Amino acid sequence: MTALSKAAVEAGVRFAQSYILGRLRNLTFFSLTECNAAIAAAVERMNSREMRRLGVSRRQLFEAIELPVMQKLPEQEYEYAEWRLARVGIDYHVEVDGFFYSVPHALLREQVDTRATTRTIEIFHRGTLVAAHARRYGGQRHRTLSDHMPSAHRRYADWSPERFTRQARDIGPNTEALILAVLARRPHPEQGFRTCIGVLRLFRGIEAARAEAVSNRAIEVGVLTYASVASILKHRLDKSASPQAADGTPLLHANIRGSGYFH
Repeated sequence: MTALSKAAVEAGVRFAQSYILGRLRNLTFFSLTECNAAIAAAVERMNSREMRRLGVSRRQLFEAIELPVMQKLPEQEYEYAEWRLARVGIDYHVEVDGFFYSVPHALLREQVDTRATTRTIEIFHRGTLVAAHARRYGGQRHRTLSDHMPSAHRRYADWSPERFTRQARDIGPNTEALILAVLARRPHPEQGFRTCIGVLRLFRGIEAARAEAVSNRAIEVGVLTYASVASILKHRLDKSASPQAADGTPLLHANIRGSGYFH
């Protein structure tokens, strides 16, 4: 825009402002709708008024010069979006405002662009759209599409804390307590899924009473990993009494294995 055209536009704005305000300055409005209607009437009057120098109105100039060359408005309304640079994490997720959205795992550690609207999160890599998610404002912080997972992870996509807890409850209260403790120990329950799968798989071939005893011992000693539970089961530590201190109180910590561990 040249300085001359810029000055012409600014002069037009000043004229419209003074014309409208001058006709409304002594009026009182009791609603925004009433005020807008009065402004619209003033604008219509201004545009229909003949200009002395040109002998035509602003509306006539618009219809003769500008209207024929104007393009149609876009079919979709403009949607505000925020663009940011981001780095894909080691878990193939990108963070946007405290929530994590998955991208194809092959983009691990790559730099991407995120486009955030009120409804969607879109992720672009080198100008190509690689992921689109519904935007999250609450609930679980991770949004993961199964197609983005490495093949080794996809078989775990349908697992949930509720499912593990339900399966453990079918065995007994001690097993349920163990699974709940494993899930609660991690910052995000999903990080304990592999341990839960391994523990429940250990208990498939044994009686429920034995699984309950193993779970009780794991909780008692405070060992909440697959390897520790497997060790208790393998070395039959669930069948020995809890180790005692000199004063008779139980010694409860992760390094106590019992005599059966060495035989």
